[in-house]
Amino acid sequence: MRTRILVGGILFVAAICAGTVVVRAGINIGSDTQWTVVNFLEPVLVKGQFVMGKVLIVHDNAKMARGEACTTFYRFDPAEGPKEELVSFHCNPKKTGAAATTTFTTVSSEPGCKRLVEYQIAGDAEAHGIPIK
Repeated sequence: MRTRILVGGILFVAAICAGTVVVRAGINIGSDTQWTVVNFLEPVLVKGQFVMGKVLIVHDNAKMARGEACTTFYRFDPAEGPKEELVSFHCNPKKTGAAATTTFTTVSSEPGCKRLVEYQIAGDAEAHGIPIK
């Protein structure tokens, strides 16, 4: 019994320490828009802006085809939905295999902070690179 509690506690702490918890992710089939809601537990630098907390990430393929800013991060309130825009940019797409879960690639930048360099929304066969500035 103690072993189960200990293992359960370790797994719980490991999940919390992972840094980013994906709350919900999805792809609108037949649409040009993919989105995911995530919770950044620690600050992450995204194109020169610090992002933390619940965030809605939206990627619009139609905007990308027109050369416009195709990715937008919004502050997200679970009760009320998207709030203010945090950062928007034109991503650098890269074909990959479809991801089972939303994934993030970060690199160390400032002491104690990571910079998001790429994301991939669950089910999407394309990763999206993030420009530095």
